[in-house]
Amino acid sequence: MGYIMELRKLVGSRPIIMTGACVLLHHNQRLLLQRRTDNGLWGLPGGSMEPGESFEEVAKRELFEETGLTAISLELFHVFSGNDLYYKYPHGDEVYNVVSAYECIHFDGSLNEDGSETLELRFFKYDGIPTELSPPDIPVITKFLQDHASSRG
Repeated sequence: MGYIMELRKLVGSRPIIMTGACVLLHHNQRLLLQRRTDNGLWGLPGGSMEPGESFEEVAKRELFEETGLTAISLELFHVFSGNDLYYKYPHGDEVYNVVSAYECIHFDGSLNEDGSETLELRFFKYDGIPTELSPPDIPVITKFLQDHASSRG
């Protein structure tokens, strides 16, 4: 998160537009979530873009850094932005997120909590997603669950 940290030195905690990507890694009707260290809530692996990165590169990097898993393939799910993606971090920084969400069903590796961003990793059944979700991930997870509920008929 070097770019954002450098930007914060200039603008302080004022609201900024932060671009990034997240990954909806799912397998056997289960979605992978991480318990985050910054707010203690469950969310999707993901993070902010560094200069020169593509959204797909961000998604792959963040997935590996936060879970130990390597995405073999990613498919763009949806791009999220707007007031629903506003977030004020516990330490006071404010952001309006622009997030490219990717689905991943083909992956490799073993789950590994990094300890710096991820406290716990767990696959949840679609009907058992915890309610303690990180606010910027709620619109993404909600749309994913709605789309997958309708595709099951």
